[in-house]
Amino acid sequence: MKIEKIDYEFSVCRVKDYSQTDLGSEYCFLGKTDEECSLVCITDDIPGNVIDHDDGWKAFRIQGTLDFSLIGILAKLSALMAENGIGIFAVSTYNTDYILTKKENFEKAIEVLRLAGYEIF
Repeated sequence: MKIEKIDYEFSVCRVKDYSQTDLGSEYCFLGKTDEECSLVCITDDIPGNVIDHDDGWKAFRIQGTLDFSLIGILAKLSALMAENGIGIFAVSTYNTDYILTKKENFEKAIEVLRLAGYEIF
C-alpha cells in the first residue's frame, strides 16, 4: 500500500459556522454535529471566525481510492501509530483516509510506516 505525504501544515479548528471557511482551498475537512462545527484546514487558511484551534499538524494519506469493502486499513494504521506512541487525528473522505500527526512526530510516523512495508512518496 502506498502512503503519500502532504506538504502542508494543518490546524484542527472549532468555528462558529462555515461562512468564512475557504471551501476552495486544496484541503478542507468539515465536521458538523448538534454540538459543534469542526474544521481541519491548512494553517494559512484558518478562517476569521475561529473559536479555538490547535496548530502544528502534518498529514499523509493512503494513495488511491479505497473500496468500502476493505476492512481494517485505518485500524491497522492507527494501531501502528499507537504502538509507537504517536497520537493521530484521522479524517476520512469518500475515496480514502487521511492521518494527521503532530509535526514533531511526523517523521517518526513515516519511518514506522516504511518499516511496516508501506511505500512512502
